[in-house]
Amino acid sequence: MLFILGDDLGWADLSSYGAPDIRTPHLDRLARQGVRFTQAYAGSATCSPTRFSLYTGRFPGRTEGGLAEPIADKSAGLAPDHPTLASLLREAGYATALIGKWHCGYLPDYSPTRSGWDTFFGNFGGALEYYSKLGLAGEYDLYEGDAEYKDLRYYTRIITERAVDHLTKAGEAAASDGRSDKRNQDRPWLLNLNFTTPHWPWIADGDEEESAEIVRRIKAGEPGALQHRDGGSLEKYREMVEDLDRSVGEVLAALRRSGQEEDTLVFFASDNGGERWSYNWPLSGNKASLQEGGIRVPTLVRWPARLDAGQVSHEPVFTPDWTATLLEIAGARPDRAYPLDGTSLAGYLLRGEHLAERDLFWRVRGERALRRGDWKYYRGKGGKDQLFHIATDPREQADKAAGEQRLLGRLRAAWEAVDDTLLPYPKG
Repeated sequence: MLFILGDDLGWADLSSYGAPDIRTPHLDRLARQGVRFTQAYAGSATCSPTRFSLYTGRFPGRTEGGLAEPIADKSAGLAPDHPTLASLLREAGYATALIGKWHCGYLPDYSPTRSGWDTFFGNFGGALEYYSKLGLAGEYDLYEGDAEYKDLRYYTRIITERAVDHLTKAGEAAASDGRSDKRNQDRPWLLNLNFTTPHWPWIADGDEEESAEIVRRIKAGEPGALQHRDGGSLEKYREMVEDLDRSVGEVLAALRRSGQEEDTLVFFASDNGGERWSYNWPLSGNKASLQEGGIRVPTLVRWPARLDAGQVSHEPVFTPDWTATLLEIAGARPDRAYPLDGTSLAGYLLRGEHLAERDLFWRVRGERALRRGDWKYYRGKGGKDQLFHIATDPREQADKAAGEQRLLGRLRAAWEAVDDTLLPYPKG
């Protein structure tokens, strides 16, 4: 299983989703070879809570670390004793690896290798400067396992190379004639490949002068230097997304050369909606908002041996569903003490079963949302309950609350019933 995440990639930033100026031939090919989802959502509106929802298969608010939106310091993280997608798959016999962005807590208390991944290479924080690897607090943030790893090349290149090397070695193990360690022969595997592209700072491969200026400002103690609020452009953003596409293409080519393409499920999505330079049309809102533009994300799934090519799905799905799906496909058992909030899509995707209507739930500080069928209940920071018919109004402009008071009340009650089961946000 190859599970790829882009970072802050907007709903329509791929050619196959309508980007007018960005060209993404490799991801478009992936879409043609499998299933393209038009109504797929992230588990939350920012980086770390969505990753909590993927790794645990549960709403972020079920864990203390998931209440951070997003994690910004060492006070929160994914508790090592909580079952994860990786730990459950490892129990089912899978080799597990995470390459790229973790963003579920910092050392010494939190790490992928403490949460079920056999190996880790990447960054712990939510963002880093692409060349120097300096994070939000000015700390160096590139690790192999729990040890710093020095490499000052462009970060996307580094993790792409690592992923290619990882898949090459996996292919060699699968093709072994028995002379190598038999424990690795034909062992199923999970690779989480988490890019930081196209997350800020807005630096493309080759922008070393811009990198040096940001590093100077970080080291001078300038608050917010890494956020690069005075940088970027539509053209720079295009370069970064197209670089992400080329990088995914290199990884998929390595998978093909390894001889494992036919039998490998490949997933691609973004961790939340787009940010400053993203193209989200026709959606409203962006990252950090529970409007459609903050949580609806491009999502592609390919599995040549099991899925027909050229499919387009309009079913509403979200991140915790993929955790449940991968566990079912792998024959892994969820821990009964930590029940999943997602619904497995395996029957829908692989056996043509009907996907029953269910509620998709989101909560962030100051906002709430619930999707049921074609309807979405939403309350923004202004405190007004709104109701939108998403199938005909994905831009969320026609508030139907006044004419659908009974439906609004049912959806509000459903949201509040789930919220009552979650941890409260810390005060302050």
